[in-house]
Amino acid sequence: MHETLRYRLAEVQLDAGDPLEALRLLEPLVDELQTHAAGQLLLGRAYYHSAQLARAQEAFERVVEMAPTDAFARVALGRTLQRRSRHDEAAVHFRVAAALDPRPEYRELVA
Repeated sequence: MHETLRYRLAEVQLDAGDPLEALRLLEPLVDELQTHAAGQLLLGRAYYHSAQLARAQEAFERVVEMAPTDAFARVALGRTLQRRSRHDEAAVHFRVAAALDPRPEYRELVA
């Protein structure tokens, strides 16, 4: 299967609520996606929704390193840290996300 098609199908599976199928599709691309923020974001979301929180955290941390002004990545990392009971660390990312993007849902995370 072509890599682009595999990636797009993984997005569809994740949006349809099947993160494990998304991960199955992405598995052959994991090494290639290491340097792509969008790919890491997709991997992180799939790991998060399949409760593989350590892997989700690693993926989201890579996104934040590559794209430090990506508010969504900051929120995703914060939520992952929150689920891992690392609330102080999560709060930092929520504050940065709210500063980067004034969406009400981001500001509510800080409150």
